Amino acid sequence: MRTVFLASLRTHTRRYVAAAIAVIVSVAFVVVIGVITSGARAGLMENAGAPFRNADHVVDAAHVDDTLDTSVAIEIAERLGENASGLGRVLLPTRTGDRSASEMTVGPIAPAKEMRWQKLISGRFPERTGEAVVHVWDAQARGIAIGDRMRIGEGATATDLVVVGLVESPSPTVQASVYVTWPQFLHWRDHPSFHVSRVAVRGEVGQLPEGAALYSPEEYVRVGQAKLSNHTDMIALMLLVFAAIAVFVSVLVVANTFSVMFAQRLRDFALLRCVGATRRQVVGSVRREAAAVGVLASLTGTLVGVGLGYGLIALINTLAPTTPMGAAGLPTPWLLGGFTVGLVVTMLASLLPTRRVVRVSPLAALRPDTAVDGHTATGRVRLALAALLLVTGLALLGAAMVQDSTALMLAGGGSVFTGVLLSGPALVPRLVRITGALLGPAGRLATKNAVRNPHRTAATTASLLVCVTLTTAVLTGSATTRTAVDEERDRDHPIDVALTSLETPVTTDLLDQVRRTPGVEQAIPVEGAMAQVAGLDEPVLVVTAPDAEQVARDGGSFARVEPGKIRLDDAAFGKNLSWRPGDRVTVHVGDRRAQLQVVAGTDWGQVGVVAPGTLAQLTDSPEPHVIWVRASAGADPLELVGDLAGLANAAGAEIRDDLQARATEDQLLRILTWSVLGLLAIAVVIALIGIANTLGLSVLERAREHAMLRALGLTRRQLRRMLATEAMLLSVVATLLGTVIGVGFAWAGYETVVKSALSDATMQVPWPSLGVVALIAALAGLLAAVLPARRAARVTPAAGLSLD
Repeated sequence: MRTVFLASLRTHTRRYVAAAIAVIVSVAFVVVIGVITSGARAGLMENAGAPFRNADHVVDAAHVDDTLDTSVAIEIAERLGENASGLGRVLLPTRTGDRSASEMTVGPIAPAKEMRWQKLISGRFPERTGEAVVHVWDAQARGIAIGDRMRIGEGATATDLVVVGLVESPSPTVQASVYVTWPQFLHWRDHPSFHVSRVAVRGEVGQLPEGAALYSPEEYVRVGQAKLSNHTDMIALMLLVFAAIAVFVSVLVVANTFSVMFAQRLRDFALLRCVGATRRQVVGSVRREAAAVGVLASLTGTLVGVGLGYGLIALINTLAPTTPMGAAGLPTPWLLGGFTVGLVVTMLASLLPTRRVVRVSPLAALRPDTAVDGHTATGRVRLALAALLLVTGLALLGAAMVQDSTALMLAGGGSVFTGVLLSGPALVPRLVRITGALLGPAGRLATKNAVRNPHRTAATTASLLVCVTLTTAVLTGSATTRTAVDEERDRDHPIDVALTSLETPVTTDLLDQVRRTPGVEQAIPVEGAMAQVAGLDEPVLVVTAPDAEQVARDGGSFARVEPGKIRLDDAAFGKNLSWRPGDRVTVHVGDRRAQLQVVAGTDWGQVGVVAPGTLAQLTDSPEPHVIWVRASAGADPLELVGDLAGLANAAGAEIRDDLQARATEDQLLRILTWSVLGLLAIAVVIALIGIANTLGLSVLERAREHAMLRALGLTRRQLRRMLATEAMLLSVVATLLGTVIGVGFAWAGYETVVKSALSDATMQVPWPSLGVVALIAALAGLLAAVLPARRAARVTPAAGLSLD
């Protein structure tokens, strides 16, 4: 049998190359998922996780009654000394030279050089009290240079600092304008805005104070990013979904390829049985052939996957420089997993087709093959199993939507799709006949050829069906998730940047300068008046903004207030008040007053928004005290806010920045979007290789049929046209069926995952994108038939009829 084994490898080289390609791309898909996921995690750690660089642990300070207990973090940082880096900020009035005071955020620098996460641009880091470094954008906006002196704070806590360096800070979550030493930072610990929420620790933490939580840096970043999507770890979810898809696609592509390939060799196996080979010897020969192909192809696929993964990361960073895909570590478990999947699937896929030939007598196996259809016992069993899987899968999907279970959703989706594939020999030919009837007489021969062997037809369409289903589901799910996230973020951060002047109205000149600033899409003045609100010690600027839709991300909804009501930022006012939304408070401007009902909102600052009629009731002479700014798409948040801060500082105004919060949330979305697109591109390529493989093997299998048609008068051009029409029919059917199934799976994912993470999400079906997918899929199926059709047309009738 060794001679038979070597002879088979030589004789069927072309077929084994097709099988090896299927294994290579399948293993590569699994490995690419590991590399891309590793790059996404590394990107988050290089940006959002930058403050925890070189740290072993992150301590999250205790919270009691929603109030941060800063003493917990301070105690840990003080006890551990240079092995700890406290992370926090304080908002303080700052004066530079002769400029008027403006507020700037001040943060601490880690005592140990290894734990300093800010990037030094020029100068040096502060080494003692009285020294500071400034963020490079703030320095440019305010005209601050190394050696300048700054006065930070007010009253008894006011301190003079010397600027000794300029820095950049990659993490918007704890970014500050000015950084000082830890002892200097503690100088303002009694200020109302002072907070220290986390401590990065190197080495052992020791005894944790009550209520504090301990994380690894990676775990803390993962938990923090999950909070942006209602505590759903989107990267872990992406990994789980695509891992399941990778295994499923791998099994399908390899199994289909081997099924077609070994179907062509059944007569060879039967002939071996006739000349004396035992069942065990035939199976052993097949096992050795499959093992040789599986090992070599899996090793090659592992190497190809590593190259593709790192290449995709480089391509993503080139196409989207603002997407922080990091340097991925080598995902060893995924390399081993990919190799194992390739080898195991190859062995199983090669053994199953041979079971039939070794179970029957050699003479019976030498007879012409008959297709399995629903009228045979095997066909009926297959259809019954398909029906069972469909019913079970739909039940699991229903349970997943009720229980919000991702595992049940994946199990249900896999069961439904397997049921569809098993019913393919009965379903696909019927759909092909319906579609072919629209082509008229020209497509009649192609239609009959396409449906004559239902099993082969179903196997040929399976890869493209997977591709279209996956692409449709992912595009629909991405559109739904992205729309929901954008809507929620727009409600949370309606105004990008606000310049507020409480003491004097903003001037027309300042408004013109803001509008001319690069990165500003639109800016509007907002009229108001300083008012006293019962329950607040400090005056509140009460404004009305009928033109808010020009700049507001939520379309101006937050600024549309009914008469007799006042909308206050709950984040800015709510925690320090005795009244709550729905209560009525007294608001007066001078000697005019009004009883207004409080309505809660979030994230536009310490400004009360009222209806135009309400403001007119409080004052006859409102003046513009605020400029609301909308940033243009692609504007650099740091640069834009720095430029606007310079204008605000020169005019004696304060600036409120929500662009950084949006940038933080965009970071995860960009990583997820590009990671999914990269993995989807690989999945599409694999599926197209799968359909090209099965089409090529199918044409090779029918070489005698094509030769007979040529002998009966069919020209080469007509043969090529017939095969192209057949491929087009199969592609159209697979595309339409895949689109329907994909939208159904996307709806299940929306009900199971998206709505649990984003309660206000609505299903979004991107019909234009799906139309493009359908067109590309149909053309791809047609292109996949070009080479097999040309090869079939080159064979002369006499040579084709002599093939066995």
